[in-house]
Amino acid sequence: MVFGLFSSKEKNLQKLIGKATNKLAQQADRWAALEKLREDGSDDAIFGLCKRFAITSGNMVEDGQEKTWVVDVLVAKGPSVLPPLRRFMKNAAQLAYALQVLERVATKEQALEAVDAILADEPPGYARDPERKLDVIRWMTEWKAGRPETFDRLLPYVADFDQNVRVAAVDGVAEAEASLVGQPLLDAFLRPEEESGRFRRRVAEVLAAKKVPLGDKASAVTPHLVGPVAGFSVDGGVLVQR
Repeated sequence: MVFGLFSSKEKNLQKLIGKATNKLAQQADRWAALEKLREDGSDDAIFGLCKRFAITSGNMVEDGQEKTWVVDVLVAKGPSVLPPLRRFMKNAAQLAYALQVLERVATKEQALEAVDAILADEPPGYARDPERKLDVIRWMTEWKAGRPETFDRLLPYVADFDQNVRVAAVDGVAEAEASLVGQPLLDAFLRPEEESGRFRRRVAEVLAAKKVPLGDKASAVTPHLVGPVAGFSVDGGVLVQR
């Protein structure tokens, strides 16, 4: 008898989640399902709310309203949402909204632990879809409270396969101490396989702003100061922007 009751409850919950995440449904129907998931409050219901982040409805205004509402609901529930939130983040294709929740309900240590779990599944290198990497890198760039620990996590991605990931990673470490990022950025600038003028220009901007000494690599830098990087030169052993 008890088994039957739990089975029925589970089925009803799954129906609610299905309604809440049906991008073709009327907004009123999705709202009603989302409200009931909030009232349920169980880990599975919270996971169901998180799944709303994974679908995009046809009306972009309504879509943003619903996702923002879910963020606020989860934040209001506090740290108790962390287990189902991390369960969702494990396989979510997009992480931007979930990371907003993480930042507002987790301690710094808890947030870094969650980020490390994501990065372990998204190492630097080729990825068919780099969206997860981009989401977490851009979030770490904006998450000032995570510094300086985030800088060490971002640096390996300046050598990622994807140009957008590489540029985002440079943006993410642009405010780090020169002693930490100078050499890795210089090495990334000089990678033989690097073909992106956009990437080299962003690195050059950071190296020049920080007056990173080029040392014995100054002569290797000069031939690359063409195209998008033509506005830079080597002067006194550092890059300068003309």
